[in-house]
Order: sequence, then structure tokens, then C-alpha cells
Amino acid sequence: MSKKPIILGIESSCDETAASIITENQQGIPIVLSNIVSSQIDIHKKFGGVVPELAARSHIEKIDWIVQKAIDDSNINIEEISAVASTAGPGLIVCLSVGLSFGKSFASTMEIPFISVNHLEGHALSPKLNSNLDYPYLLLLISGGHSQYLYVKNINSYKRLGTTIDDALGEAFDKTAKLLGIEFPGGPQIELLAEKGDPNKFKLPKPIFNRGGCNLSFAGLKTAILKLSKSIKTEQDKFDIAASFQKTIEEILKKKTQIAFKEFEKMSKSKKRIFVVAGGVAANKKIRSMLIKLCEENNYQNIFPPINLCGDNAAMIALVGLEKFKLGQFNKLDFPAKPRWPLDEKAKFLKGSGVKI
Repeated sequence: MSKKPIILGIESSCDETAASIITENQQGIPIVLSNIVSSQIDIHKKFGGVVPELAARSHIEKIDWIVQKAIDDSNINIEEISAVASTAGPGLIVCLSVGLSFGKSFASTMEIPFISVNHLEGHALSPKLNSNLDYPYLLLLISGGHSQYLYVKNINSYKRLGTTIDDALGEAFDKTAKLLGIEFPGGPQIELLAEKGDPNKFKLPKPIFNRGGCNLSFAGLKTAILKLSKSIKTEQDKFDIAASFQKTIEEILKKKTQIAFKEFEKMSKSKKRIFVVAGGVAANKKIRSMLIKLCEENNYQNIFPPINLCGDNAAMIALVGLEKFKLGQFNKLDFPAKPRWPLDEKAKFLKGSGVKI
């Protein structure tokens, strides 16, 4: 019986300092031995958003302890670690540099392989932590920094089908929450407020709803919320805006996902239709419910990561490290931090004003 690799994963791309130890069983199913995440919400909430310099300082202060706790909780000896996988991008460069430097130093000291990981690939593969996920599949990645539809052919092989041309969906949720007077990070609270409101009270815009394929846009929706927020008089007004916003997002994602289904079916030669939803916004229960129903109507198998693994974490980084370790895909210690690092590096950059779609 061959010894299975044990991977240390490190994540510090934004405002979570995280470390995880994973391995796999004899059938090749990943096993999470530990997964430690330290949030910085209390540091940033008074500023209404993440302050990069404060985030980096917090990473520096905590990373030694976080990694040590991940090792201790996994009940392994440090000498048993086969490789280190660190997030190298995309993200805030001052934050990325902390975890990346620590991972390189650890690998060098222990004389084990170092693996640089694309944070988005961590999200893309995260459902493998709780399901038997086969390639190819259609991925909807919705988080605070990214919103994309991707054709996932294999590890290291991604084709972007659609992307946001302005704000990411998670960013739209957080900015809407801020306009409604909800403390950062307020995005997850929108869903709770929406339960108390009338989703039909306000008709909100759906930018590029009937054009642009499965590309997305949320900036116009955010502007509409800004205008409405100036006329808020009661708590019920907030509930109604939140409910209308939630409903509009669901309608946009439903329409764009239907388009993405057709694009995926044109590209895939597999008879299997698999739809994976990952990223922080995948934890939104109403969006989950709507997409699950849509999959049932279109004969797609739907796969979501566990709620606790939708946000940023190091287990998904360690998982990518595990997959690359088995393929012998290691990196040199001079691999740079990449604040911009698309999964589909051949795809045209669409973000910004004046974009033609």
C-alpha cells in the first residue's frame, strides 16, 4: 500500500489568514485533516471594507500560529508533509506576498516541493472536497472579486464563457448592504433582510440581460439601489429593497445560466451534464435553491461545496496542491505573486467602461 501525500495549504489573498492539511484515502478521495481560518472582519468593519495594509499586517501577525495550529489539529508530524501549496494570486499583492513567502520558506526549510496555486482554481475544484466530481463541467464562480462562467475541461484547462464586465456579484451584495446601513461585510445579511420584504415592490434594472451572451453586469443595479436608498424612511423600506435586489439577482443568474448551459453543451463531448457553483455567494440559500431547480429542469447534476467551504479557505488551496503534486507540477521558489491571474489566460479582458460585448 503506497503512502499517500500530505499537503499543507496556505491562503492569504485578501482578509482571511488560513491554513489546512489534507491527504487522500486509498480510493483517491480527499480527506481534510485540518482547516483553520482566521477572519479579519473586526479589523475592517469600521472602515466599511478591506484595508490592504491592515490586512497584510494581520496576516504577518497570525500566519505562524495559524499554520502551527493546522499542523497540530491534523495529528501529523511536520516531517510527514509532502509539499506546500500557497495562493499566488489573484488578490491583494501585499496580502498574497505574506502567505506566498511563508510557503516558500517552509518548503525550502523542509526541503519539500513548493506549489503555487491560483485562488480561483481553488474555488473551481472545491466541490471535490465533498463530492466525486468528474471532468468536464460547467462552473459558475461567484465571489466578492469574481463572477464567471467557465468550461472546466480538466485541472489547468479552463475556457471562459462569460464574466462580469464591471462589479463582481459579491461586491454588488456588499455595496447594496452598505447603502442600506448594514455593517461590513453585509452581503450575507441581504438574504436575511429579503425574507421580510416584498420582492415585487421595486422594479430594478437588469444590465445586459438580453444581450452579451452569458456575460454579466451589476454596476447599473448598484446605481439604482443608491438612488432608492436616499428615500428610505422605514425599516420595511430596507426589507423591500433587499427583497427586490435578491429577486433581481436570481432572475439575472437564471437567464445567464440558461445561456451558459447551451454554450457548455456546444463545447462538451461528454454525455454528462454537470453544473458546479462555487465562491462565497454560492452560500446564498435562495440562489442555491433557484439554481438547483434550474438544473432539475435541464437535466444537469448540480454540485455545490459545503457552506463552510464556499468562502476563502486553505482546504481548497491544499486540494489543488494535492492534484498538482500527483501530476508532478511543482514551482520554483521565485514564482511571483500575481494580483491578476485569470484561469483562462487567453480570454479577452472585458472589465471597464466602454466594453463591447
